[in-house]
Amino acid sequence: MSKPAVLDAALSGDLPRSRVLSMMLAAILVALALAPFLFSGTRALDVAAKVCVFVVLVASYDLLLGYSGIVSFAHTMFFGIGGYGVAIALSRMEVGWSAIALGAAAAVLASLALSFLIGLFSLRVKAIFFAMITLAVASFFAILASQLSNVTGGEDGITFKVPDLLRPAYRLVEDPVLGVTIGGRFLTYYLVFGTSLALFLALLRAVNSPFGRVLLAIRENDFRAEALGYRTVVYRTTANCLGAVVATLAGVLYALWLRYTGPNTTLDFAIMIDILLMVVIGGMGTMYGAVIGATIFVVAQNYLQDAMKALSGAMQGLPLLPDLLGPDRWLLWLGVLFVLSVYYFPRGVVGQLRARIGK
Repeated sequence: MSKPAVLDAALSGDLPRSRVLSMMLAAILVALALAPFLFSGTRALDVAAKVCVFVVLVASYDLLLGYSGIVSFAHTMFFGIGGYGVAIALSRMEVGWSAIALGAAAAVLASLALSFLIGLFSLRVKAIFFAMITLAVASFFAILASQLSNVTGGEDGITFKVPDLLRPAYRLVEDPVLGVTIGGRFLTYYLVFGTSLALFLALLRAVNSPFGRVLLAIRENDFRAEALGYRTVVYRTTANCLGAVVATLAGVLYALWLRYTGPNTTLDFAIMIDILLMVVIGGMGTMYGAVIGATIFVVAQNYLQDAMKALSGAMQGLPLLPDLLGPDRWLLWLGVLFVLSVYYFPRGVVGQLRARIGK
């Protein structure tokens, strides 16, 4: 099989269809795949791992919003269930891979049950009412996680140990390879990267299957899809369950990377807003939009303040500009960047690039 055919099969026939987009995706893939070798310091590796996790999390949400037309505010709840599932298992059982597997399996089952019930009883109502129901359920779960301190650690969360192979002190090879220590942190990163890549490709396969095409038909006109014989509630409930499971696994990966989980890292409503922003920036209804949106947002969130500090220092002596570009105002400029991206890329980066190719 030729290389283009292998690539086409790996991407489920959904090629980027834009040279600029292909170059961006290839650059992001190479940067994430070689992050331990390309970037020095723990902060850069933390950012790369967070990009991997949020690509999967945003893609799973885009399955609901972009492909199914479902507006849900409960996605961080499933993200948190994954984190708490593995954290509780590792903190209460003997630390090992069996505890990770049991915690992840229990979290997936809990998310499946909740997403099925939410979908079954809520997706029959209009979109705004479904969004309000999911917001109420997510808020209730966040309060519950904060109150059940004996189980969840309350506001402090849970700090836990991981298997020896994933601990920072572990060394697989004593001497550095290409200047990189091959140890627990290195192995944990590639566990996060490899699993995230597999989950993303699985979602890409799902949206390019007949199931995904039915979801698009339901999004465009649910009455027509129902008239053609497709049970819209069944398809939307299935999409809701699939998105919840993938979000749960993303929560497991994030907890393993941090070796901690808590309300602020998984259940905070601000994370839900960030996910929405990433979907809009990348482009709704395009899995590749999750890659672009998550990368741009996470990198900006972590490095925009440093860039502004450098700019402010370089412009000392000029009127207004040093204060305007002060690092304390990074949130203001992040908002400006978001407004500009929406203005110049109303369909998101991926949608706009593909629209230019279509013209």
